[in-house]
Amino acid sequence: MLVLALDTATPTLVVGLARWTAGGPAEVLTERGLPSGNRHAELLTPAVREVLSAAGVAMADLDAVVVGLGPGPFTGLRVGIVTAAALGDARGVPVHGVCSLDAVGEGARSVVTDARRKEVHWATYDAAGARVSGPGVDRPEDAPVADPVVGDVRFAERLGREVVAAEVTTAGLLRAALPLLDRPPAPLEPLYLRRPSAVPSVTRKPVSQ
Repeated sequence: MLVLALDTATPTLVVGLARWTAGGPAEVLTERGLPSGNRHAELLTPAVREVLSAAGVAMADLDAVVVGLGPGPFTGLRVGIVTAAALGDARGVPVHGVCSLDAVGEGARSVVTDARRKEVHWATYDAAGARVSGPGVDRPEDAPVADPVVGDVRFAERLGREVVAAEVTTAGLLRAALPLLDRPPAPLEPLYLRRPSAVPSVTRKPVSQ
């Protein structure tokens, strides 16, 4: 099974291609990680094309798509999830969503990524790599994390502990998705974790006379 994996939940856009055989691990064939900031919409489709070209396969060869559901910024998540859903619909293949934090690091760990507004997204994992708490969003000082911590090193001082640099990877996305690949896909529900900062105005303006 050829699986396209993509994630737009963090400032680094990740697109990769892997081969998976039932009962075994996934083999990553090629991967692109691009510092994208707010340019996910601009960079995602070209990155998908580059990954497929580098592996010598066509879109028609895909058997499944895996996409990170966040947590992450609203716009970035929408770009990735909508693109994955469109690819799956166009090719008639299943699209499986996974928590993006599950794809950062492995084994026993706490994961922290930038949630903006001076906060972090976090989750904790046991020795088998299973998530035991989170995902959540908090000020770094309030995040219930324990060593070792991996993810965004910029928050080490506010967390009061060392953070080992780590990002979402294709291998991580596939590892999180392996239990799902032989099942019918669930609806793609983004993990926003908080309400949008932009809301419609409810103030009525007077009609000019």
